[in-house]
Amino acid sequence: MAFYCLSMASHCLSKLTGSVLFLVVLLFFEVPVSFSGPPCDFPAIFNFGDSNSDTGGLSAAFGPAPPPNGETFFGAPAGRYSDGRLIIDFIAQSLGLPYLNAYLDSVGTNFSHGTNFATAGSTIRRQNTTLFQGGFSPFSLDVQSWQFSQFKARSRKAYDKGGVYKDLLPLEDYFSRALYTFDIGQNDLTAGYFQGMTTQEVKTYIPDVLDKFTIVIKSVYGEGGRFFWIHNTGPFGCLPYVLDRIPLTAAQIDRAGCGVPFNEVAQLFNAKLKETVAWLRKELPLATFTYVDVYSVKYSVISQPTKHGFEHPLVACCGHGGKYNYNMHVGCGGKIKVNGTEVLLGKSCEKPLSRINWDGVHYTEAGNKYVFDQISNGKFSDPPIPLRMACHKLVR
Repeated sequence: MAFYCLSMASHCLSKLTGSVLFLVVLLFFEVPVSFSGPPCDFPAIFNFGDSNSDTGGLSAAFGPAPPPNGETFFGAPAGRYSDGRLIIDFIAQSLGLPYLNAYLDSVGTNFSHGTNFATAGSTIRRQNTTLFQGGFSPFSLDVQSWQFSQFKARSRKAYDKGGVYKDLLPLEDYFSRALYTFDIGQNDLTAGYFQGMTTQEVKTYIPDVLDKFTIVIKSVYGEGGRFFWIHNTGPFGCLPYVLDRIPLTAAQIDRAGCGVPFNEVAQLFNAKLKETVAWLRKELPLATFTYVDVYSVKYSVISQPTKHGFEHPLVACCGHGGKYNYNMHVGCGGKIKVNGTEVLLGKSCEKPLSRINWDGVHYTEAGNKYVFDQISNGKFSDPPIPLRMACHKLVR
């Protein structure tokens, strides 16, 4: 527990003594923090990440996510690897903003309230392989930051031309007032395992991954970004695509059915990420950083599904075959030819609203909504501040 004070009023403690100070400490002692300051007026969101927040980037570049993706909410594929909305969609909706269009989507896009640079398969570090060889996106985090820099520079010039551009591009001051969201890192960790590395070898390169992350944050800061909302990585040891592809011994499986070595790596990455964010606060004093512990929320719902209204947490809702209803060769929406006729194998389950995992890799809309509901109030954030107040800098 800690006493927090708005930085814009950080002189408050120096003017409080004795019983008055004691009363204030009692009032502010609970978490998440509550105060009477106005909610933040984020006019836009600029998102960076992987498939957990991709709203159409990879689909625009390499072909659409097939049905039944999008069936629960959009009624058709909508560029998301889920049956419906992602956490980033719920973030935008809660802030009164439209869902983010993908930067790579050139048709029917509106960037007036932000842009999404995330693509499925993205990593923080560049991978020495192609999408078709290793499954990793060529749009690594550094590339996404370059795209952002280009977007900012070019949108200013286009906006000044007037006409339709004024309706499709953000105002200049939006870049300094926007919320910058990051949800990336999981693919950097699984990449090592898929290349045959040991757990220790994967742990060894985590510092380099975070060094690359730091470079991007500084770049965005240099472009005027000031409000950062950063998710840690989830318990990928509970995902079917990892459990199916990398066999473990019984001793390496926990009571929830998740892979212990994988989750230990995720937790180490998260601990180092939290340290990195703390360091960035000192290096970039004009910025506000919120570190969000999505790992704890995701592991909680996976390990106690019935408590939260879910079932079969380790089984993909949309997939085909095996213990986890996952097949890396025939994914969600996948078809095979039988006697010259296409047959759909990667079918959706009957009750996606009761399931957490959508396709072996990603979460269902219901799963994403649950995670958003838990993190939006600040309970899992450092500092413990709600999403709508994340423009306010708090000091201990």
